[in-house]
Amino acid sequence: MQPKELLTLAEEFGSPLYVYDATTIEQQYNRLTAAFSKVENLRINYAMKALSNITILKLLKKCGSGLDTVSFQEVQLGLHAGFTPDKIIFTPNGVSFEEIEEVAKLGVQINIDNLSVLEHFGAKYPKIPVCIRINPHVMAGGNENISVGHIDSKFGISIYQIPHVLRIVENTGMHINGIHMHTGSDILDIEVFLYAAEILFDAAKQFKELDFLDFGSGFKVPYKKGDIETNIEELGKKLTKRFLAFEKEYGRTLTLAFEPGKFLVSEAGFFLAKVNVVKQTTSTVFAGIDSGFNHLIRPMFYGSQHQIENISNPKGKERFYTVVGYICETDTFANNRRIAEIKEGDVLCFKNAGAYCFSMASNYNSRFKPAEVLWKDGKGHLISKRETFEDLIKNQIMIEV
Repeated sequence: MQPKELLTLAEEFGSPLYVYDATTIEQQYNRLTAAFSKVENLRINYAMKALSNITILKLLKKCGSGLDTVSFQEVQLGLHAGFTPDKIIFTPNGVSFEEIEEVAKLGVQINIDNLSVLEHFGAKYPKIPVCIRINPHVMAGGNENISVGHIDSKFGISIYQIPHVLRIVENTGMHINGIHMHTGSDILDIEVFLYAAEILFDAAKQFKELDFLDFGSGFKVPYKKGDIETNIEELGKKLTKRFLAFEKEYGRTLTLAFEPGKFLVSEAGFFLAKVNVVKQTTSTVFAGIDSGFNHLIRPMFYGSQHQIENISNPKGKERFYTVVGYICETDTFANNRRIAEIKEGDVLCFKNAGAYCFSMASNYNSRFKPAEVLWKDGKGHLISKRETFEDLIKNQIMIEV
């Protein structure tokens, strides 16, 4: 999207504002499916925790996507958006057994990552097919908070515990129909991904009635010009070749599944915020915006970098700014960043704001969550309203004290 288009949306819908480009989402989905076009049965399950607006879900459903969910509420949203239960996989961690039961009743594919839960579920529901999530003990991902396949991770059943899984399957008579892994986000080296894939293939040989192998995701997207990204095309060629060979070895056709979130929606998102103040100190020029980590926490949470552009003055002379928010704690979006000259009232655009941005927004400091807009067919469509004071208090009960 062009600065002029984004600026028009900020004027129309106010700030702060999240904007998503439908064309970019569609292009990313098509790019991924094209990379694995030689696989007979390919399934893309969008990791909806990245961005769960129902209009975005409907857009991805139209592309042909299924859903990867991690909570009963996400399953409900998926069904509300029109997905059928057979197009949804439920991959929780640390949830109650009752929540897993509620999802299973809906006919959704269950993915279990805990031996005790697996045994309990198999004993009670031996006829319901389940997938197991293994931990391959592979360190991958750009930050410790998003690396989930290493030996100290809370996620998955250790590959060294596969004999325990087999014993549970034998004792309960349950049916394992899928094997799953997810090593982490922001994978730079596809060889690490392929190495982990070999571990998944080895584990899969232990189960004779599989329908699918789920390789998770974690594909890295570029955050700035010249940034490294996962080479999806090369990964597609190499993993497809290995997967087809494994199918022959296994003796039946399998589904190859992925669960991308960031890869599909990150680059489609733009976060627009207005500059409230420009503050010169003895060593720094601060640009203070009408937002904070209540709306975009990723830079503070795990050091993510979002390219920032002054769309009110895109061709202005660049100066160094530290961009901060209005929260009463340190909420720095960028330190000493080169940005076109900023004046109070200018609108700044944060790029790569489609994934894990609005979905992690809060009402901290009793601030309203921003509106969301979908840019489609050359027009901005409001897909969630800006919150109001009534939204803040609607679930509160005032009693006499």
